[in-house]
Amino acid sequence: MAPDTDDRVYYVISDLHIGGDEQLEDVEFLDELLAFLERLEKTDEDAELIINGDAFGLWEFTTVDGLEKFDVLERTYPELFEQFRATGENVHITLMPGNHDHELAAYDEYVDRFAAYNVDLVQEQSTTRAVGEQVIHFEHGHQRDDNNRIEDWGNPHATPLGYFYNTLVTSRAGQLSDRGRYNWLKDVQAVTPTERMPVWLFSKYFYREMNPLLRYSLVPFLLLFNISALLAILVGLDLAGVWSAPIEQTTTFLGQFGRAGTAAWFFFAINIAVAGLLLLVGIPLYFIRRDVRKTVNRFGVFETDLTVDPEAPYEEAAREIFTERPETTIFCYGHTHRPGIQEVDGGVLVNSGTWLKRLHRRDGIIGILPPVFYPSYQLAAVRIAPAAEADADGVAVGFEQFTKSSPASEELTRTERFFTVGREPNPELPGRYVVETSKSGTRAATAEATTEQSR
Repeated sequence: MAPDTDDRVYYVISDLHIGGDEQLEDVEFLDELLAFLERLEKTDEDAELIINGDAFGLWEFTTVDGLEKFDVLERTYPELFEQFRATGENVHITLMPGNHDHELAAYDEYVDRFAAYNVDLVQEQSTTRAVGEQVIHFEHGHQRDDNNRIEDWGNPHATPLGYFYNTLVTSRAGQLSDRGRYNWLKDVQAVTPTERMPVWLFSKYFYREMNPLLRYSLVPFLLLFNISALLAILVGLDLAGVWSAPIEQTTTFLGQFGRAGTAAWFFFAINIAVAGLLLLVGIPLYFIRRDVRKTVNRFGVFETDLTVDPEAPYEEAAREIFTERPETTIFCYGHTHRPGIQEVDGGVLVNSGTWLKRLHRRDGIIGILPPVFYPSYQLAAVRIAPAAEADADGVAVGFEQFTKSSPASEELTRTERFFTVGREPNPELPGRYVVETSKSGTRAATAEATTEQSR
């Protein structure tokens, strides 16, 4: 463990997921990460960088085993490891394994390999640091996730459910991604929660892989589907004698426009016929699907959700640790890829987020067009340090954000951009908190209106 000092500053990042089969080798934020490390190399602060799990995607390597994975990392990212070496000469770098790079805790040789680059590999599931009279608890967070919890920590053959998903799905996506039109399949790592995978795949097929002529011929029908469905219902009522549809008046009106009117009538007729057919099939299928789901729930076949609650288990864990160890005031984790800071029982629960791309679902406003998964980055480091305010005796927790050199929106097709105009995501990082400790030993976390300066 690095020596603790009262005025030490801690920078925390996590969930870089560097490495993997074939196209997963591409690190889209590498330049920004190198710039951040270079900045720490030159800082005059008494600082420590803590990489809080999942720095590397070792689960996503399926063609090499054990320490061979480190060899591949060295060959693939020489500039990163050399920057580790340079940065580590000025600030202490601590690396903790997560679930994706759990193997770092399984082989003691990794400790020496990383030490050669001035990186201190801590093979435990958690660690602590002190800031004055307060203590910070660090863990990756997979311990709170039933699908990724590793009961036999340090066993290289430990394989929770998440391991199989990443070796069978994520790694395979990396091997196949360059066969697509736009090399998009590698972004499978950014799809959260995993239940969104089928919808994301269909969306990418429609906007990326579908023949453009076919796609653009379908767009008008999909946009007008709701109207066509309504008209199909009205036509059905007309055929049943319940209501008289003004078909003749509509035909006469469109006939005034000559061939254009005839084409429009033909187009609407096809749309109405298709929409009516889909309604006839879809309505009974909806009730059958609902009944099947009720039956499955009665038998309790699926008792565990695939996706961990991003907050509740960690709030509970923080409360337990704050109660058992009153000196601990900050619980820092990653794993869920959702940056955040919140007050919990007078302390602070902070998630360091991810440097991977994040996807924001944007559903169509009209029609039944597939949703667009709008990409963005939140490249940031948590900064934990003694409060600089003269009247505050405590610890400040906040984010420092770094600008991506090229916006993720450049990856979208023109169609995706068109259907999301005015609805582009603008995710913001939470504000700064100060945890104060009174003379009686009680703690109080206070949120501030300002955020750390973006860099």
